[in-house]
Amino acid sequence: MAEVVLNAVAKSFGGTTALDDVSMTVPDGSFVVLLGPTGAGKTTTLRLIAGLEKPDMGDISIGGHPVNGLTPAERNVAMVFQQYSLYPHLSVRENLAFPLKSPLLRTPPAEIETKVKAVAEMLRIAHKLDNKATALSGGEMQRVSIGRALVRNPQIYLMDEPLSSLDAKLRADLRIELKNIQAKSGATLLYVTHDQIEAMTMATHVGVLHQGRLIQFGPPREIYERPVSLYAAQRLGQPRINVLPANLFPAAPSSAVNIGLRPEHIRQGSGQESFVNRVERLGDQTRLHLSFKGHALVTVTDPHTTLSEGDIVQFEPLDPLYFDADGMRLA
Repeated sequence: MAEVVLNAVAKSFGGTTALDDVSMTVPDGSFVVLLGPTGAGKTTTLRLIAGLEKPDMGDISIGGHPVNGLTPAERNVAMVFQQYSLYPHLSVRENLAFPLKSPLLRTPPAEIETKVKAVAEMLRIAHKLDNKATALSGGEMQRVSIGRALVRNPQIYLMDEPLSSLDAKLRADLRIELKNIQAKSGATLLYVTHDQIEAMTMATHVGVLHQGRLIQFGPPREIYERPVSLYAAQRLGQPRINVLPANLFPAAPSSAVNIGLRPEHIRQGSGQESFVNRVERLGDQTRLHLSFKGHALVTVTDPHTTLSEGDIVQFEPLDPLYFDADGMRLA
């Protein structure tokens, strides 16, 4: 595995800027998640590292070696796409073995068989090895697609929203499997998603992208607790951070325009009054949907709370985040 470094990378398509002066280091052996909405520049970043696109400006290196002039094959990266990208006429075994039969790798047949079996067992598809790809469920096809990357020993794995088309339970299962695989193998993995739960649960580092710019890069807990901007704060957390005018709270700094309150940072029992609009019971926790001076608030409370719609509760901010007129966080 290898460290990947982007230095002042920029890319445009016609008049549209996809990436703007992005500098980032993907540490060796890390699980980095690029997080942002559609059009933020996530997939473009992967394609530039893979060599499927060329940067307009800036440099990319893998394992300490510049790769700007190298073809995708010469970069030794493995990419998993959002769609399955399987050969429908081949069996699962043949699909998994296909990358290892490249003339560049020259993998001996016995080694191919060993790697295919190991990866199939890891992804729990060993009993499907002789099935045609078209006979698989969507979840099984995506496992095969991921397995086609895992059979190789590339410098970095690049994954472009590989779980987005799966149902919720499969996504949860495969999140755990991918994280376990990465942790056990020590692989360097760069993963693209717009799903903040995937970012929080899998990543060692998160890169928050917005309109082609890297807004913040660091461990997910650091971005959650110390976001550099309101945009970064809103990318992580479920339920999302509450954002209200700062002047509703007397302790706000004079330069603060907005206050950000995580649902768990609203202390009930004293302070200002709010109205309970809805009580959402989720088993392990209960969410209160409140109305405060015309603004909606969501907070978490005791799962056995006796509060109900129409009640009045008092609350006060705990560890609030303050943001200025430009959306930057105030110290």
